[in-house]
Amino acid sequence: MATKSALLILSPGAEEMETVIPADVLRRAGISVTVAGLVGKEPVKCSRGVVICPDESLQEASKQGPFDVVLLPGGMPGAQNLAESADVKLVLQEQDARGALIAAICAGPTALLAHGIGFGRTVTTHPAMKDKMMTGDHYKYSEARVQKDGHYITSRGPGTSFEFALAIVEELMGKEVAAQVRAPLLLRD
Repeated sequence: MATKSALLILSPGAEEMETVIPADVLRRAGISVTVAGLVGKEPVKCSRGVVICPDESLQEASKQGPFDVVLLPGGMPGAQNLAESADVKLVLQEQDARGALIAAICAGPTALLAHGIGFGRTVTTHPAMKDKMMTGDHYKYSEARVQKDGHYITSRGPGTSFEFALAIVEELMGKEVAAQVRAPLLLRD
């Protein structure tokens, strides 16, 4: 079986936990994760001041596709940067056209709205983003901690990062692998 691959797009102001936890959990599952810097390969200052070094720029990483999943962390102004990026729009459109997995957490789903991705689907976001997501009646809204609809997985915030990541692992690698990854994390049931 070929190794599954993930593209995690890291923009300035991204939420740290929503970036690092999914990257870590997916790597524990044997998924090849590329953390791609939206504005280049330089270190990125996140929403709480933590600095994360991308593996490479989004432009370089995009050439390595297609990916099995594209991940969008939340955080502000990180999600706004994703929503305003023509490069992110192109990556999402290509991923969506293939029916491949798109995963966004917290404010990250607002980039889906901005780029016209997943209209008609059920999504969840951070509670503060609910009104924005419901503008224009493009989505159905869920209060679930993790919401899957078709090839879209959305989640609510930093506290749901593990559940979000494990849902992605389950989708790409199966329930057994997700359970094997989850066990040593000592998460509460």
